[in-house]
Amino acid sequence: MPLVQSATVDPKQFRKACGKFVTGVTIVTTRGADGAPHGMTANSFTSVSLDPPLVLFCAYRKIRLLEHFLQGGYFGVNILSEHQQELSNRFAKAGINRFAGVEWYEGKTGVPLLPGVLATLECRLDQTSEAGDHQILIGEAQYLGFREGTPLAYFGGGYSEVIPADARSRLHRDVFIEFL
Repeated sequence: MPLVQSATVDPKQFRKACGKFVTGVTIVTTRGADGAPHGMTANSFTSVSLDPPLVLFCAYRKIRLLEHFLQGGYFGVNILSEHQQELSNRFAKAGINRFAGVEWYEGKTGVPLLPGVLATLECRLDQTSEAGDHQILIGEAQYLGFREGTPLAYFGGGYSEVIPADARSRLHRDVFIEFL
């Protein structure tokens, strides 16, 4: 199939092109000045540096939630497992109390963390930068936790499965053997 080419960078075409990159799904969390937990789904998350241990996520500059992250001093990153699509959808909705009825616990830095995720990172906000219509928040990891499992993935505008390479080769081998 030939590559679709575009002479100009239309926002919709840009979104489709970037959607060809598989990302994991996270819920980033913080405490507001009032002590209330706040959070949102973010797939614009990545590690930046090992020494010091830095990560970043991006947030749309016009969301009210952003002020809580900028003022909180700390944020949590909850890397979702394949079974947490409903949680991802909940934290992606606007205009609701995303934490209502959701189980969570307080991390060592006071940020809300979610049980059952693949990994958590508690980060001290280190720096911010404006980029287009988003704010980039960079944090230094202070505490972390992780477990084995399969991540929730996002691809082409929707959730997708991740099949580890060794499992895929076993699957192909098992299917081949079944046909013998």
